[in-house]
Amino acid sequence: MARPLFALSVEADTLTQIASLNQSVVAGLVSMFDPERKLFCHRLRLGESGLVREGISHRYTMIALLGLQRLRSTGVSIPLDLPSILQVLIQDTRWLENVGDLGLLVWLCALVSPERLAEIDSQFDLKHALAHFHETRRGRTMELSWFLSGLAHQKLACPDLLPHLRDTAMETYQLLRKNQGEHGVFSHLAENGGLTGLMRGRMGSFADQVYPIYALAKFSRAYQVPKAAERALDAALTLCELQGPHGQWWWHYDAATGKVLGQYPVYSVHQYGIAPMALLALGEETQSDFTPWIYKGLRWIHGDNELEQDMRDSSANVIWRYIYRNDYKKHWDVALAVLMARGDAQPHKELAVLHECRPYELGWLLYAFAGHRMGQQGLPGTAPIIATRLTERIQQ
Repeated sequence: MARPLFALSVEADTLTQIASLNQSVVAGLVSMFDPERKLFCHRLRLGESGLVREGISHRYTMIALLGLQRLRSTGVSIPLDLPSILQVLIQDTRWLENVGDLGLLVWLCALVSPERLAEIDSQFDLKHALAHFHETRRGRTMELSWFLSGLAHQKLACPDLLPHLRDTAMETYQLLRKNQGEHGVFSHLAENGGLTGLMRGRMGSFADQVYPIYALAKFSRAYQVPKAAERALDAALTLCELQGPHGQWWWHYDAATGKVLGQYPVYSVHQYGIAPMALLALGEETQSDFTPWIYKGLRWIHGDNELEQDMRDSSANVIWRYIYRNDYKKHWDVALAVLMARGDAQPHKELAVLHECRPYELGWLLYAFAGHRMGQQGLPGTAPIIATRLTERIQQ
């Protein structure tokens, strides 16, 4: 008889920690904001003299605003003028170079200023956006997912506006589904020739899994395409099956075999941000409860990890970026794993923490949990059902 994968209950102290994190994250984001340029920085890095703010990022600004808007919609006061920051992003869009960033902008407008969606459609010709950006033909999973998420949120925010975008959404969905393997795992991009195509055409990062899970869940709801949610569920079940013993969401996966190719780095934002965001959205759409796996991942942040180190720094209101392999073989091992079609299952001892934090990471945390009542988004008892399905898959 197969034993259950694990048994976890909803923990009140974890919910309290999430609420506390939301408060500190806002303070952390304020420290990353450049008030002169009205944009968020690229990263906050711990140097010899303390924390240093470096660069700016339009992409990270959009994601930070998504999280802050999600929190503001729950009635929490935000110490930043979100519409004015959005205006800075829109008034000069020379920074916008790919369909993924365009998707994020549409997504952001749908939540912050839906009245501007027609303007964005006119400015960027959204119906033909896939043809305008040359990178689209490479079929990058993350960028396609962001674009599909943007179109889905536009439809959800203004159902009767821009009906011509339905065909664009369907085309994006078809491109995205081509990157999904039979085990549910997404590759990084559409397969191409050469060594790069061989590796990236079958290997997908964790980001290449969770962003399409979220996009397909929202697309399913916005355009009434149940098959899209089923595809997202296939991917989610595989991720939950492969989750590490400390709740780690591993870094690289093989779309051909559905196995882990490379474990490290383990990103904090995956644990507290984009994994919960995707699984909660999918849970709402499919009436499923993924909270056991979400909680297990969250405990990694609090110190139940390989280094037994709390990744939160309350004095700086940040969460350190990741635990990584601090040895020279890390890139070679992943490349060899792809070429040899094997997983990276060996334990690693040379591990360290990268002491930096980026605005998008804190933005996704807010987006994932603001307004969510963990453990109440799915049908009662669905977590054991999901565990049973995973056990059955392992036995096959």
